[in-house]
Amino acid sequence: MPNRLASETSPYLLQHAENPVDWYPWGDEAFALAHSTDRPVLVSIGYAACHWCHVMEHETFEDPEVALVMNTHFVCIKVDREERPDVDAIYMDAVQAMTGQGGWPLNAFLTPDGVPFFAGTYFPPEPRHGLPSWRDLLVGIWNAWTTQRTEIDEAARMNVPRLQGAAFMEAPAEDISPALLDTAVSSLKRAFDAEHGGWGGAPKFPATSAIEFLLARGELAMPLQTLRRMASGGIYDQIGGGFARYSVDARWLVPHFEKMLYDNALLARAYLHAYQVSDEPLFRRVCEETLDWAMRELRQDEGGFASSLDADSEGVEGKFYVWTVDEIRAALGELADVAIQHFGVTEGGNFEGANILVRATSDPAELRAIKTGLLEARSSRVRPALDDKRLTSWNALMISALADAGAALGRADYLAAAVACAEFVERELRDASGRLLRTFNRGRAKLPAYLEDHAYLLEAYLTLYEATFDARWFSRAVALAEDLLEHFHDPERGGFFSVSDDHTGLIARRKDLEDAPIPSGGSAACFGLLRLARFTGDARYEDAALSLIKLLHTVAPEHPLAFGHLLRAIDFHLGPVREVALAGDDVSALAAVVREAFLPYVVLAGGSGDIPLLHGRVPVDGMAAAYVCERFTCQLPLLSHEELAKSLQS
Repeated sequence: MPNRLASETSPYLLQHAENPVDWYPWGDEAFALAHSTDRPVLVSIGYAACHWCHVMEHETFEDPEVALVMNTHFVCIKVDREERPDVDAIYMDAVQAMTGQGGWPLNAFLTPDGVPFFAGTYFPPEPRHGLPSWRDLLVGIWNAWTTQRTEIDEAARMNVPRLQGAAFMEAPAEDISPALLDTAVSSLKRAFDAEHGGWGGAPKFPATSAIEFLLARGELAMPLQTLRRMASGGIYDQIGGGFARYSVDARWLVPHFEKMLYDNALLARAYLHAYQVSDEPLFRRVCEETLDWAMRELRQDEGGFASSLDADSEGVEGKFYVWTVDEIRAALGELADVAIQHFGVTEGGNFEGANILVRATSDPAELRAIKTGLLEARSSRVRPALDDKRLTSWNALMISALADAGAALGRADYLAAAVACAEFVERELRDASGRLLRTFNRGRAKLPAYLEDHAYLLEAYLTLYEATFDARWFSRAVALAEDLLEHFHDPERGGFFSVSDDHTGLIARRKDLEDAPIPSGGSAACFGLLRLARFTGDARYEDAALSLIKLLHTVAPEHPLAFGHLLRAIDFHLGPVREVALAGDDVSALAAVVREAFLPYVVLAGGSGDIPLLHGRVPVDGMAAAYVCERFTCQLPLLSHEELAKSLQS
């Protein structure tokens, strides 16, 4: 019989619906049962594309004898971390504090009040590598619960304050200095992997926020080298486009094969900006191939984008993506030798006897035909599973990428997809009162949206407005900003809470700050509000954004890999930002000057609608005119795209 997860919409939760474990979804029912029976709660957290989550399910959660122990002594809750980042953040903090490391699957044991007293990650079915078996752990936890209850309750009580995250952090007295940004760049230079690009060793993640910060600052050597090396490595799908979540080595060779919507949205935009500053064809190709992959493999019928592709197919990690020499010859015939050389393919392989394809040579003239042939051959393989839930925040990142690339590269299909995705969010991810929701699948939207949903969407709608001059997206951005100020901003200490003021069911209301692997909700809110302030002149938006900068401006430069998007916001705040207002019936030539260049210190307004930046801006003698302003003080209007380009480069 299916358990209570059968009525959920998350593919990850549905994967566990047939387990003999009596799983509950996160909610009041489970905790009420724990209170009434005085049993500890096991909360087990993972996500659909997680390889070791699948392993632990098959090894332990499908075992009826293990399930009997779990059902008898615990109230068991399954959580999709992508649906519930609020829950995941609290208990990930707990496991890192208790063990010094984290990851998924995350398994935490809680009091009936939800306070953790023991936590870990993966546990095997039999003792190995210094880990107890899952069953032995369960028995040990239950024995401790029944014989050492006083000690457990005291330890849990002591854990609560640290689970608040940065909620009680106070702003330092120091001024916000431009020199802090130089400190951040110097720190990134010291940590840079000059041989392979990127930062750190294995496993190595794309530090997209840091890359964007450096590109905006004009510090091009580190980000361009990193992007080139990633585009040439196995972390990039050389056949179908798109990036895996990270590389298990420092060389970008062997990926952890799952593909996430958020990584690819962020990286597509970084490659676009790299192309804009360098004019290197590789960067444009990777940007477009990545967006084309997302359009082909993640886009759903209603216009939203699914969350991820699994690492596994047929139960084997990476099987869908690797090749043997014989498979390439069968797929390509006379083109095979060129492909084998270009992709570095050998008889022995570079991954478990097969080959992860890499870009080992410069692009051959036959590359398009080679990719087409291999993609067609690969399409007959068993595909990795798709996590088809649509998350508001991750879809917002894709809206930004599609809108930015569509406007810059003249890709009308990208712009249309961005608009369709935004319309999907507005149509399906609002409740009856108009409040934003987190997740949509199987015809149902649910869960109140978090800070990151509001903040990413604020940034996305401003980008979509700049790309289309459709004033409805500007109006939606303003409404989101007002929701941020009302429900998430902390006017007392500054910054933004990760959940709204009317969010329920958590033991802590946190401020999650770090921009790794994706921008924090706070950093995105900060940057979006700073941009909106330049469109509107409304000091409330800038003041709220500055409240976060004041909290973190001394910390962020010392840890730039953890605060890349916030550093980008600080750089924008301190930089020579210009507001460009276009007036006239046909402003396309003037708009192209701004859209086709990488201008990180510019906001762009045009078209019609109640946009404060457009107030009083009119054509000149019937000709389209560009007004270049700084804090709403404008130069004389410019009438040609050459004059505008010169003005913006000065």
